[in-house]
Amino acid sequence: MSKSKSVLFVVALLVVFTAIPALAGPVPSKTAVNQSLESREADLSVVRDIAANEQVAAVLAANGFTQEEVNQRLAQMSSQDLNQLSQNLEQLQPAGLTRQEWIWIGVGALAALILVVALAD
Repeated sequence: MSKSKSVLFVVALLVVFTAIPALAGPVPSKTAVNQSLESREADLSVVRDIAANEQVAAVLAANGFTQEEVNQRLAQMSSQDLNQLSQNLEQLQPAGLTRQEWIWIGVGALAALILVVALAD
């Protein structure tokens, strides 16, 4: 019986440690320094459209930013940063964890619970 508990313990540890994914993602490279003015304007337009979204504007206003201040700060951004931001807007996450991260937390918690129950016998 002791041997089966040891095997179950090792299997549970393997499940716990293999169920946790690496949460790091790829980082895009910087754009070329000689980015065209038209490209900058297109990127600025995309980012301003998102900043003008009703929900985004409400959060910015709650943090003390007016739409004019946001537009002014966006205009001060470098071409590289604007390009990077406009291309990665869909990757930005609101506060909190993603659904996949919650699933991995649940799998880890379930594995820990199984481990506790198995060792309690």
